[in-house]
Amino acid sequence: MEKTSSGGLVRMLPILFGFFVMGFCDVVGIATSYVKNDFGWSETMAGLLPSMVFVWFLLLSVPSAIAMNRIGRKNMVQLSNLITILGMVIPFLVFNPVTCMIGFALLGIGNTILQVSLNPLLTNVVSGESLTSALNAGQVVKAISSLCGPVIAAFALTSLGNWHYLFPIFALITLLSGLWLQMTKIPRETVTVQSSSVGATFGLLKDSTILFLFLGIVFVVGVDVGMNTVTPKLLMERCGMQLSDAGLGSSVYFVCRTAGAFVGTFLLARMSDVKYFRIHILAALLFLAALFFVQGEAAILTMVGLVGFACSSIFSVIYSQALKARPDKANEVSGLMITGVFGGGIVPPLMGAATDSVGHQGGSLAIIVLCVCYLIFCSLKLKTSK
Repeated sequence: MEKTSSGGLVRMLPILFGFFVMGFCDVVGIATSYVKNDFGWSETMAGLLPSMVFVWFLLLSVPSAIAMNRIGRKNMVQLSNLITILGMVIPFLVFNPVTCMIGFALLGIGNTILQVSLNPLLTNVVSGESLTSALNAGQVVKAISSLCGPVIAAFALTSLGNWHYLFPIFALITLLSGLWLQMTKIPRETVTVQSSSVGATFGLLKDSTILFLFLGIVFVVGVDVGMNTVTPKLLMERCGMQLSDAGLGSSVYFVCRTAGAFVGTFLLARMSDVKYFRIHILAALLFLAALFFVQGEAAILTMVGLVGFACSSIFSVIYSQALKARPDKANEVSGLMITGVFGGGIVPPLMGAATDSVGHQGGSLAIIVLCVCYLIFCSLKLKTSK
């Protein structure tokens, strides 16, 4: 594939904007609270909504990577945009429990395809040392999208009269992203023969190092989605806040997560990534422990923000460690790690069941603490490089 510097920024911008669409899946955290109120669901039932988004990372990540070899990266991104738009239109036109589940399922399918294809598409226009900074820029854009989600939902409710208007807003943004990408000439990647299969890729889990790192991805995503889901509920339960206001708590989490990603970029250049992992995941456990006891709005938001800050770069550390463990299988390992994002669909139902069992959000926090405990174990299993 030909790499050129001329017009590189012009080609890169629509790809980076695609990361904003990638962040839409995180809106399921605040949407869970809205849908629960709309339909009178139990915590257990509401906890299934994130599963409709994240289960597709388990089912479709590796098949999507294989399909991408046939139809190309750009076409795969556009397919994800079409599916996302459809998923946002359906529940807006007809809103009931079935269409809501279908809409979020399509959002999850589109997001899975997007995450598998958008990162590699950046390599079509960026190469060498610039690639790392471009990928980091994409993650920052995704984080900004994640923190905007609750704000858009609150705007739709307070200014437009119904939070459901979030759906056409997301659909319009996705449409604009697809049109911008389509109008941009991006060099096509060189097609290579792909000998790997789904079975061979999952067979890498026989390697114990790959297995515990894969589970690390499962649980760190579970923490992310879990905090996004539980934060508004904590504010409503302990501070008596209305849902439209409590949803901003999720934005606090993502603001601090974005700030942590910036700081982490500099820290990881100066210290072992494994040491960074250990220090920050232990800090996250302490902040989570404090959340069991604090009551005031400011104290809750402070602890939530600190958890987001502490966990901000852990996904990247685990991901890179997996690639270093099996550099001979880098493509297969990458697909496998993205599959682990399905952890976002496992943890919320467990949180809902735990909350229904004990009668308060301490049950949800306990599930998140268990996830963090596994991540501590994961960090201790890794060997420091310097």
